Amino acid sequence: MAQLSLFSADARAALPTDLDGLLCGPAQIVRFGAGETARLSVVLAEPGRAPALLATCGAVGVEMETAATEDGRTVVRTAFRRDLVGLARRWTHGAVKAVPAGFQLDGPVLRMWALAAGRTDPRGGYLLELDPRAPATHLPLVAAATRAGVAPARVGGGGRPGRAPALRIGGTRRVRRLVELVGPPPAGVAPADWPRGWGRDAG
Repeated sequence: MAQLSLFSADARAALPTDLDGLLCGPAQIVRFGAGETARLSVVLAEPGRAPALLATCGAVGVEMETAATEDGRTVVRTAFRRDLVGLARRWTHGAVKAVPAGFQLDGPVLRMWALAAGRTDPRGGYLLELDPRAPATHLPLVAAATRAGVAPARVGGGGRPGRAPALRIGGTRRVRRLVELVGPPPAGVAPADWPRGWGRDAG
């Protein structure tokens, strides 16, 4: 049996800080009024993942609900909550979304990111979508992923049509490391849509 990594999703209990994984991707967090409450929301590229995401967030003590955006997309969001203010403070600099100083990626955070905004790459490997509205978060997340052992390439974006910018994790060793970190697919997510233990390109 393979040794369990200290940083894998199964190595510790779920924590509210796992919600960082949503903010690594396209999620937004906003504070209300004097800033005494905050709301976390994420628009899903794959609406079928909403039940799994609701369950995963519920496991860290944060209840979410689904709703529809004006253009018909599925959004998962919290109510305005006092216990999300700390998360909002960590992930904003002024009014701008920013990666916290010294940010570290571990398995549970990567698992949340993959659940909300991950997809397989037809070329091999796995893509973790970034927030196109917060380009200043991209390079710090490249650095954090590299420190976690899944050194990525940044792809997409730049005003080109198509999907959002993303981190591409390719190469056999890096993809296997990602699999080790995120664990098996959550209930309701097809194995083909989740990181798998191989890559098509050498690495």
